[in-house]
Amino acid sequence: MSTKTGGNALLDVNFILSKAQVEQNTKVADLGCGTTGHFIFPASKLVGKRGQVYAVDILKTALETINRRIKQDNIENMVTIWTDLEIFGATKIESGSLDVGLLINTLYQSKKRAEIIRESVRLLKKGGRLVVVEWKNVASPFGPPPEMQVNKENLMKVAKKLGIEVEDEFEAGKYHFGCLFVKT
Repeated sequence: MSTKTGGNALLDVNFILSKAQVEQNTKVADLGCGTTGHFIFPASKLVGKRGQVYAVDILKTALETINRRIKQDNIENMVTIWTDLEIFGATKIESGSLDVGLLINTLYQSKKRAEIIRESVRLLKKGGRLVVVEWKNVASPFGPPPEMQVNKENLMKVAKKLGIEVEDEFEAGKYHFGCLFVKT
């Protein structure tokens, strides 16, 4: 189940993109974008004609859906990229080129979370920002079971080892926490 389909009821896209400092002329990748493009289509509007948005996912069907919308809406600043984020160097985006990486409800879906963060950090330029939004470790009527949820303390330890520093922690919604990391 993708939580990105829930709309602003679960996650406030504008708030999260603002936290990430997505603005004119920035290069942004939604790493695990899902089928709806809940974050990438609003990001596309924010970055403007000189910005670049990458819709990245392992599910080719999700990317096909995104590609249909790109064509339908004649969006010129967005491309889809198929990859396995668990494999270092696999994502076909230049190392050190992104201003912003988004990992929104992506980590809980994998047991190789450190590998996903490592690949995400590789893509960021120095001073680039990685926004991680995940399910809080609380009982909720939906979302992943507790054993699949991301432990925030473990996330912080992994991030530090991989050369990103936490700049901000925030409430990303009733059922989600957010962390903003900066590549040093």
